[in-house]
Amino acid sequence: MNRAVTLHDLMVVGAALAAGAASGVLLRLALRWLGERARRTRWSGDDIIVDTLSALAPWAALTAGAAAAAAALPLTPTVGHNVDQVLIATLILVATTTAARVVADLVRSLALSRSGVAGTATIFVNLTRIAVLAMGVLVLLETLGISIAPLLTALGVGGLAVALALQDTLANLFAGVHILASKTVQPGHYIRLSSGEEGYVVDINWRNTVVRQLPDNLVIIPNAKLADAIMTNFHQPEQQMSILVQARVGYGSDLEHVERVTSQVAEDVMAEVTGGVPDHEPAVRFHTFGESGIDFSVILRALEFSDQYVIKHEFIKRLHRRYQAEGIDIPLPVRTVVVREQSQVPLPGPRGASWEGPGGLPEPTAPVPTKG
Repeated sequence: MNRAVTLHDLMVVGAALAAGAASGVLLRLALRWLGERARRTRWSGDDIIVDTLSALAPWAALTAGAAAAAAALPLTPTVGHNVDQVLIATLILVATTTAARVVADLVRSLALSRSGVAGTATIFVNLTRIAVLAMGVLVLLETLGISIAPLLTALGVGGLAVALALQDTLANLFAGVHILASKTVQPGHYIRLSSGEEGYVVDINWRNTVVRQLPDNLVIIPNAKLADAIMTNFHQPEQQMSILVQARVGYGSDLEHVERVTSQVAEDVMAEVTGGVPDHEPAVRFHTFGESGIDFSVILRALEFSDQYVIKHEFIKRLHRRYQAEGIDIPLPVRTVVVREQSQVPLPGPRGASWEGPGGLPEPTAPVPTKG
């Protein structure tokens, strides 16, 4: 079109833009109301749907209003095509960022549900977000008429150079992916390395693994080091773990009575202390005739690694109190040392002299003369 812009055209443009903006605001308010209702349901899928629509619908309404306004103006074919391309690119960018956020949230929620505690696996979240954004950019370039074949070729050649320059970084990246994919370690697990570091796995990102020691210290371990380390995972094959508590009674104790009392205390601890396994049947096993008493082990069970401390604490307190009430002797370590006095033996001195004095002190004596 080559005609000039009239007042009617401007009024139509203003009305279209105002209608698009008003529609966007109304849609956002309506979706916010739906979001509050969706959070009250048990199904998490409706929350994701509402969040996605909340990000897309207002922008779609604004883009539709802008497109209607552009259609009302007497634009040349070239300008009209450029405006359409800009509007389409805007929608693609909004849809791409929304999809990346939604997919990343899904991966994060899946990691949280698998770990059972407040742990995250940001390596999968970041990789997912980057993959979705990369696909969105490729779609945008194709939509704008830009060929992506030379770009992919350049990325392939440049990727080889980057891989050679970032060997350590890529080694940690793939080691982290391998650790999570093999499920040997997951966020929330309690691990102990052969080098002595131990704690809860808080996060596995693209370069390192964050381990929280008890009580609150953080240990940063490169993923490649973790993949090569000899490690004990206290959450595999199951999260529950056995607890061994060592105890001792005197030789004069009735062992049947000791076993019965100890089992009762252990059962009470399992049923009453938070972190115990109520249906676990504690076991008492005598194993050693010690120097001052008979040693035995009590086998308890905890729901999780950190629960063992409070279980041991309560069990020892209750067992000590019960032994005092039952008159069961808890012997003190006793060791008898016998010192034997050494006999005094005369030692030969120089030229036949002997050394012997009072109090064990050496005293020289004159040699005895001989005949002949």
